Amino acid sequence: MSVVKLLLSYLLFKEAHALSGNFWHITDLHWDDTFNLSDDPELVCNSSGRRPATNAGKYGDYVCDSPLHLIISSVNAMKDILPDPDFIVWTGDNTPHVPDKDMGEERVLYIMSNLTHIIKQVFPHTKVYTALGNHDYHQKNQLPTFTNNIYNQTAEMWKDWLDPESQETFRKGGFYTEKLLSRTGFRMLVLNTNLYYDQNRETLGMDDPAGQLQWADRVLTEAANNKEKVYIIGHVPPGFFEKKRSKPWFRSEFNKEYLDLIQRHHSVILGQFFGHHHTDSFRMFYSSEEPRSPISAMFLSPGVTPWKTTLPGVEDGANNPGIRVFEYDTETLLVKDVVTYYLNLTRANGARGRWEKEYRLTESFRVPDASPASMHQVLERIANSQCHLQKYYEFNSVSYDLTECDSDCRIDHVCAAREVDFEKYNNCLKAEGSAAIHGCGLLPLISVAVSLVLASR
Repeated sequence: MSVVKLLLSYLLFKEAHALSGNFWHITDLHWDDTFNLSDDPELVCNSSGRRPATNAGKYGDYVCDSPLHLIISSVNAMKDILPDPDFIVWTGDNTPHVPDKDMGEERVLYIMSNLTHIIKQVFPHTKVYTALGNHDYHQKNQLPTFTNNIYNQTAEMWKDWLDPESQETFRKGGFYTEKLLSRTGFRMLVLNTNLYYDQNRETLGMDDPAGQLQWADRVLTEAANNKEKVYIIGHVPPGFFEKKRSKPWFRSEFNKEYLDLIQRHHSVILGQFFGHHHTDSFRMFYSSEEPRSPISAMFLSPGVTPWKTTLPGVEDGANNPGIRVFEYDTETLLVKDVVTYYLNLTRANGARGRWEKEYRLTESFRVPDASPASMHQVLERIANSQCHLQKYYEFNSVSYDLTECDSDCRIDHVCAAREVDFEKYNNCLKAEGSAAIHGCGLLPLISVAVSLVLASR
């Protein structure tokens, strides 16, 4: 090969490499600082609620929140797998699932401070974008719309990651916006969606808690005027929980407001990244006019905590610990791929803990990228193929629950991913109840055709 050809190949490789960036998403660490291996399985951790932790090891147990060893292991795994990410997204819920009487403001801040220190120690030179979870306050869920000690103290511990204006808005309402990596044309919008949580009594009866919706609308309008592209991060997502039918998180009026915000500004929003579920899922946003086309995708990343939820109606709702890399186009912010890594908790406790790749989105679901059009195709495959449904279902619990996803399970997962809107979700439950699903062969031609037409819009 000539020198010219070698040089050309190098330049092409360099250009292609420069267009691809990576960032970590870590969420729902839920450190249980009471975790202690004990001969009495009911006394291993307070977060078990006296459920016996019969298989506890140094990495934890499925009825417990994360021991410190698991959290340190997860952050060290991030460093080993992708040591120099462009940035890190950290979307909250850092304290354990225990009653308020066992927490207190001082303990909340102690846990937040220690976890912040761990991340800074392992990634001392990496920008971290941080969102509060509903457990990052005392009393839990009751995040207020005004300046308070926890907002102030958290802004102080995160000051290396926040510019002065971000610190100011964070202290007032727990949200902020900054240029993404200080680059012109790219923006990060960090929301405090705990203000919309249906368990938050502090915001009951308010039209726009802390003025966040009006503020976000203004930020996104200015982003459009300045030709910026935006990522949105938060903790509590809109829509419904896929593991319990008709279980929303937002109050209905805020759910509608959030959906309207995305529909108005979807042209500048290139990705939404949330947590809260502990599970691996996604939510589709479609245009309001018919025929509806995919306009945005929200990625719900799995949690580090393996804690088995006590939410009534959810059977065996635990998960293996998960962390996630997003690959993106550094010129457009298009999400190119999603790679999830996990720790099989049972194996880790029985031998040496080893974080491993669980799956890559484009490979597992045969799509070119993770754009809204591609995520719509993923959803269509899940809805119409038992093989894809089962694959998604096993990924949903980070390869913990390997049982079969039956017809009711299918309806719950498909409708939760497809419809964020309350009314449309209820209509989906009725429609999907009579829908046919196919085996492991190719999807029916009509499904493929519809998918391709919608994806091309």
